Amino acid sequence: MQPFTSLTRRGALAVLAAGMAAPLRVVRADATMILVHKDPDCGCCTGWVKHLRDAGFMVTVEEIADLRPIRTRLRVPQSLTACHTAEVSGYAIEGHVPAAAIRRLLDARPAALGLAVPGMPAGSPGMEGGTPDVYDVMLFAADGNRPFLRFLGTKIVS
Repeated sequence: MQPFTSLTRRGALAVLAAGMAAPLRVVRADATMILVHKDPDCGCCTGWVKHLRDAGFMVTVEEIADLRPIRTRLRVPQSLTACHTAEVSGYAIEGHVPAAAIRRLLDARPAALGLAVPGMPAGSPGMEGGTPDVYDVMLFAADGNRPFLRFLGTKIVS
């Protein structure tokens, strides 16, 4: 057996061809992982997951019919529940929270349990179509809830 000393043109072309044949997957080094718990029959959750992926998040989906134990563990207030619950960097994300609000949360790192968009506001991620509503993304903590950001559709308005 000869020791490897140089790469021939034929060998270089073979390596190039193999690389082109392999599926290309680009992953940002700074991509944040989000675990989404959702009902398997919910279609709007799929739209929200796509919104997060399009915004650069690495999303894993766990389909589960009963989200109550997860919400209890994450201490999501019952008054703020929606149709899906997620976990990101130690925070809970409840409902159709826009990616921009999640990024702002992760940049600010407030002493809180998470963010929520109660209900299913028209125009929020996963609820596109029709005239978008203005809605608040709520920050919730052990000592209460307060508005975090206001959105019109997926755009921050305050």
